[in-house]
Amino acid sequence: MSLTIDSLFSVRGKTALVTGGSRGIGEMIARGLVENGARVYISSRKADVCEELARELSATGTCVALPADLANMDDAGRLAAAVAERESSLDILVNNAGAAWGEPFDAFSERGWDRVMDLNVKALFFLTQRLVPLLEKAGTADDPARVINIGSIDGLQAPVFEAYSYAASKAAVHQLTRHLAKHLAARHISVNAIAPGFFPSKMTEFMMENEPNFTEHIPLARGGTPEDMAGTVLFLASRAGAYLSGSVITVDGGLLAGSRSR
Repeated sequence: MSLTIDSLFSVRGKTALVTGGSRGIGEMIARGLVENGARVYISSRKADVCEELARELSATGTCVALPADLANMDDAGRLAAAVAERESSLDILVNNAGAAWGEPFDAFSERGWDRVMDLNVKALFFLTQRLVPLLEKAGTADDPARVINIGSIDGLQAPVFEAYSYAASKAAVHQLTRHLAKHLAARHISVNAIAPGFFPSKMTEFMMENEPNFTEHIPLARGGTPEDMAGTVLFLASRAGAYLSGSVITVDGGLLAGSRSR
């Protein structure tokens, strides 16, 4: 037994897939894994963006682009098959791909509901299902394979903006995380979720345009950084996080439980 930092928090030599890995929180996660010695596959809908980031990250480690539109179940199947063609096992699956949609309640569209639910919940479930055989080969009792789902604090509270399907989808991600954790534990696969607060990204541009002083409501008085997100994933993906399963970890600067009323 070793309790050194290198032993507890290393992901060196592990293989990971990060969906939605070409920008925002997905890029933060992919970058953190690559820079710490993991072999990382990234997937996103825009092939050119995905491949450009993979080339950049490959300058410091190993990163491979596998573009896919996970809202399409055929594409989800092709992504799982592409990973299986290249790897005999998978240590880490980060389900980060997601979409948001905002409309006033009285005008909220079925398209906005289905698009978000299909990608944020349905695709997450079926991609995980298809990758379980590879995850199962990687896991052991002491060091299980990891599924890390990216939820949101908007799945734990009533959001400020009218993003009804997004909030409902993230609440579903949190509950699905718990359900999968219970079901997959016997197969040496742990399942946890991260519920981010405000991280600057393309998805949060609307928030900043409409409420530019939003960070004043965060007890730590700032948005999240790549270090904050990558550090949380490295904890969950390494030996340090091997005994966690079914947890939803808020990474929000204290916003959810904060002392500053809005």
